Amino acid sequence: MEKFIELGLSDHLIESISKLGHDTPTEIQKKSIPIILERQDVVAESSTGSGKTLAFGCGIIEQVEPGRGLQALVLTPTRELAEQVKQALWELAIGKKLRIMAVYGGVSINPQISQLAKADVVVATPGRMLDHLGRGTVNTKNIKVVVLDEADCMLDMGFIEDVQEIMEACPVNRHTMMFTATVSPKLRKLANHQLNKPKEIFAESQVDPSKLTQGYFNISRKEKIPLLLHLLKAEEKGLAMVFCNTRRHTDYVAKNLKANDIDAIAIHGGLSQNKRLKNIKSFSGNHFSVLVCTDVAARGIHVDGISHVYNYDIPRDPTDYVHRIGRTARAGEEGQVFNFLSSSERQDFRRIEGENRSFKIGCIDLPNFQRVDLVGSPQGDKRRGNFRGGSGNFRGRSGGRSGNRSSGGNRGRSFGGNGRSFGGNSGGNGRSFGGNRGQGENSGGRGISGSRSSEGSRSSGGSGRSFGGNRSSGGSGRSFGRNRGGNSGGSRSSSGSGGRGGSSFRGRSGGNSGRSGNFSGRRN
Repeated sequence: MEKFIELGLSDHLIESISKLGHDTPTEIQKKSIPIILERQDVVAESSTGSGKTLAFGCGIIEQVEPGRGLQALVLTPTRELAEQVKQALWELAIGKKLRIMAVYGGVSINPQISQLAKADVVVATPGRMLDHLGRGTVNTKNIKVVVLDEADCMLDMGFIEDVQEIMEACPVNRHTMMFTATVSPKLRKLANHQLNKPKEIFAESQVDPSKLTQGYFNISRKEKIPLLLHLLKAEEKGLAMVFCNTRRHTDYVAKNLKANDIDAIAIHGGLSQNKRLKNIKSFSGNHFSVLVCTDVAARGIHVDGISHVYNYDIPRDPTDYVHRIGRTARAGEEGQVFNFLSSSERQDFRRIEGENRSFKIGCIDLPNFQRVDLVGSPQGDKRRGNFRGGSGNFRGRSGGRSGNRSSGGNRGRSFGGNGRSFGGNSGGNGRSFGGNRGQGENSGGRGISGSRSSEGSRSSGGSGRSFGGNRSSGGSGRSFGRNRGGNSGGSRSSSGSGGRGGSSFRGRSGGNSGRSGNFSGRRN
């Protein structure tokens, strides 16, 4: 059987890998590491837990030298995955004295600015990385390596344009690697445009089908919690993941499990970054036996020893179903998947079965279980949206239905209306923010102003962004929303018509050409 020492790695990396307890490479590592060490571009199809982080990490550690500026950039879809990848790279690089940092939203940007000046390797989410590029606080001219981790997830979350813009800011002769669970036509198009004659690598799933049992219960929505409690209390000791489609359901399920003496903990996009990281650490450290989560929040997180996966909500996307069940039945261990199927979810479930005909998902008779008094309501506070964002003052994606005022105070993207608009904006394709009262006149620097009317506020000069109904001129920043006046100096702004900009500047345009229509925001 092949060993790491046979893959052409340096003695330093062999020693680091050995200290981490690895001896035999996984399939994706055996196939990709020799190609990566030759500095060929790679498109690798592999699932979470396949060992892909170590594979591209070896390529990064071998090429980057300490103290020579930012030389490697890894883009990930979520904050949690950024932290996880940063930690994995740090463990591989022990002894080489590389400065490795994670960059994402939801935390203060100022400490990141000072750290970026010293970083050798950056692991970032696309939104925050693009923010730093716009501010001029990151230097990409020395980047040798770019990695797109969980590329399919970044595509699903609407990051594709951000990813393209970031890659275009990097040197053309860079070494680029793309790791993804599935290679869709859109990803292949991105690879053909951004990668140089990439080698395609495919690895078998780490999930052992012979060890995986799948089944579904026909059940009403109001009986899902009592059934889940019955199954969790009946199962043998082990870790379980419960997947929900929305934040509200995640909070509702976790609250009811805890009220009935189940050690459950929740993660979703509405929690603060520190809380999410703390909860994941508690679950992986076996302090809690049940993790209730949304798909996006859990994407890319790898935890060993998960014996059961419960789909409290049936996923709308068959790909999400595959990602969910891939959390169990690993490394020769047995795993069980239970789907809670209400009448309104049958169409989604049939689509899952249709696209995965090799799956054997049998109907299970309902056991006798006790009814329980439920805590709270799955609908939650109706002022909060089910879409990404809801209420709060975090930085990230926020949501709201078209024509309604969003909870405000959020900085991030939302879907609804035409294009990337926020809350109360029904038109314009810019990244505009509704529901915020203008912060007066901004000049210079990086100003954010929002308004509820076309009068808005005025922003000029500097490198800042202005949002929602603003008059903008000059500078090199971006202005989004309904902008008036001439834009000069290469600023990006949205126009009021379809197409890619109606003026001489390079801009994202408004009208009905937005990326998503009404109610198209991905729930998490």
